[in-house]
Amino acid sequence: MTLLITLFAAILCTVLWYRKAPQDEMKISVLCFLYWGAAIMWFVDAIYEYADLGAAFFAPAPADMLNDLFLGLSVVALGLIVWLVVLLIKDPRGVIKGMFQKK
Repeated sequence: MTLLITLFAAILCTVLWYRKAPQDEMKISVLCFLYWGAAIMWFVDAIYEYADLGAAFFAPAPADMLNDLFLGLSVVALGLIVWLVVLLIKDPRGVIKGMFQKK
């Protein structure tokens, strides 16, 4: 479940980034790298878990699926928080800089 959630987030961000690729003013590429990195991490985790559990990997308990859902949503939310911090630090449109210079 975590792999699916992060893959959907990574694909969505990649499509958004690709539409605005030459400029990347809002630093969506950072968000893409975060989500693709998380998706690769969950994919490697799934490979090792499948090697450990075998066929039982495809029949998780409902409680495990719910925990994975919350973990996947937490990873997506944390990625958005990191992206917002990067966006505020880079300040591509000069909004924060203009706010401090305005009198």
